[in-house]
Amino acid sequence: MADPPVVEALGVTKVYRLDGVEVRALDGVDLVVERGDSMAIMGPSGSGKSTLLGLLGGLDRPTSGTLRFDGRDVTGLSEDELAAVRNRVVGFVFQSFQLLARTPAVANVGLPLVYRGLGRGERRRLATDALASVGLGHRLQHRPSQLSGGEQQRVAIARALVTEPAMLLADEPTGNLDSRSGDEVLELLARLHDERGVAVVVVTHDPGVAARFRRRVTLLDGRLAGDPDRQRVPP
Repeated sequence: MADPPVVEALGVTKVYRLDGVEVRALDGVDLVVERGDSMAIMGPSGSGKSTLLGLLGGLDRPTSGTLRFDGRDVTGLSEDELAAVRNRVVGFVFQSFQLLARTPAVANVGLPLVYRGLGRGERRRLATDALASVGLGHRLQHRPSQLSGGEQQRVAIARALVTEPAMLLADEPTGNLDSRSGDEVLELLARLHDERGVAVVVVTHDPGVAARFRRRVTLLDGRLAGDPDRQRVPP
């Protein structure tokens, strides 16, 4: 029996109320992230990309519709249960890196493992392996201020990988980097996708970044523009 998709969003809507006005950030979105997927989500500012990112990452819940992780409907889960699913399934990479400023790289990477109850020695071993996999095995004790922007993003990618998630979810991962560092990060994501079979989903406004991914999805006014399955690019 085939494994279920990593994430399924079926008929998902997200409605906010701002000053008494209803805002539909997402309006009936159907999107499936398969295992080993390679996907870029594009759209102009205000299109719903950030909202969709939050749902696909289990950081938020839909107002209506169905959201499944590994085939499990998360609608009725408690916050702790949802956090446990998120910790197991999703690894996050953010534009601003989100590293602890005074903490060495190896401890930054090991942080998600704290929530799994792993001891310090095991956290350090796994974090060291993750840093080595992104080419930073020689930077274990360096704090973020001692690293370049590209190196900080690689630390963030190592932190996302350390839990061995089924999906890496990256929000504008090259947005704060120069073109060379950005290319290196995208090449790293492609290598990790190919070598580990992890699904990589990137939210971006840059067509050049999106062109590197096999599947491209566009959001406009909270809706998918066209059929995302027809936007697949052959390997």
